[in-house]
Amino acid sequence: MSMGFLCLWVVICMYNIIWLSFVSVSTAELQRFEHPVKADGSLSFLAIGDWGRRGAYNQSQVAYQMGEIGAKLNIDFVISTGDNFYSRGLTSVNDPAFVESFTEIYTAKSLQKQWYIVLGNHDYRGNALAQLSPVLWKIDSRWLCLRSFLVNTKIADFFFIDTNPFVDKYFLRQKHYQHDWRGVLPRKQYLSNLLKDLDFALRNSSANWKVVVGHHTIRSIGHHGDTKEVVDQILPILEANNVDAYINGHDHCLEHISSTNSQIQFLTSGGGSKAWKGDIKMKREGSKFYYDGQGFLSAQFTETDAEFAFYDVSGTLLHRLNLSKLLYDSM
Repeated sequence: MSMGFLCLWVVICMYNIIWLSFVSVSTAELQRFEHPVKADGSLSFLAIGDWGRRGAYNQSQVAYQMGEIGAKLNIDFVISTGDNFYSRGLTSVNDPAFVESFTEIYTAKSLQKQWYIVLGNHDYRGNALAQLSPVLWKIDSRWLCLRSFLVNTKIADFFFIDTNPFVDKYFLRQKHYQHDWRGVLPRKQYLSNLLKDLDFALRNSSANWKVVVGHHTIRSIGHHGDTKEVVDQILPILEANNVDAYINGHDHCLEHISSTNSQIQFLTSGGGSKAWKGDIKMKREGSKFYYDGQGFLSAQFTETDAEFAFYDVSGTLLHRLNLSKLLYDSM
């Protein structure tokens, strides 16, 4: 393992006059960022996926309701589960879609917080490196997008994983699926390193709550269903390390499935814009909630309690999940 170096980012959120500091450690491990909790020790955030359509397909309406709920919860940050720009990602760092689908859409005061972002398959169909470029952070300082990384807080750790290179068909049917794989090839080594880094990070986490974020589904009764490669390669690592929740997009719906053999809650938040009405497979064991429309997910954490809630495009609460556990040190 190479010796790392420490760097400090100081980011000002102009609308809230709040300074956020992020400590990044560059090593052979996944890059880490520290995010503070509230003064009372709690943490809250929103999660949205499959959204970037210049406000179309109710993207603007979903963004408005995110602003309303974000204000009520006094959220600390926003998570994007990928497919940030349709239908072929960004063409470059100068693509106007960045401002037209992000900066000019998520304008509410409560959403002027750090955004932690992963790439989706549609993002890889464009210039994937553009979304990873620090140039976008200079355009809009909320934007923090990396392939895979960690966000550590006092009460919960978040593990952001690039699930796209796991999917075989993206490589086997290259005439149909054209992706920007710069920085990913050779694929076998990339996946091997990522799986090792994820397992290492999870095993060494002392947080009471562990949340993993990726674009592709693990369990879903939506259009795409389960993603076999993610089930086969990533899920065993999550189960072995007592992960509490996996948050994803990819299926354009809102969904909650409870694992039947572990504590993991599978939460799909892919309703950021265009939804697939009526596109649902047969219900399965563990399925708790499915909504084939637009909306988003909220989450609130304390050291011992967590609440997840799904809202639709009108801001109506559709489904709530409450979890409780003992403090990590006492378990």
